[in-house]
Amino acid sequence: MAKFRVVWVKSGIGYSKVQKQTLKALGLRRLNQSVVHADSGVVRGMINKVRHLVKVEETSS
Repeated sequence: MAKFRVVWVKSGIGYSKVQKQTLKALGLRRLNQSVVHADSGVVRGMINKVRHLVKVEETSS
């Protein structure tokens, strides 16, 4: 099963409340923090919503 490492690389200041809530829903609390999520449609949708604020890497574990 594929997993994604999501790293928050750009501040959410100046972006909509929905995008800030999406960052929080992904488990990101501060800049340069990374979290690992299993590949699913829900996670892909959230990542797509804030793709300009995060960096995504595919991990094997």
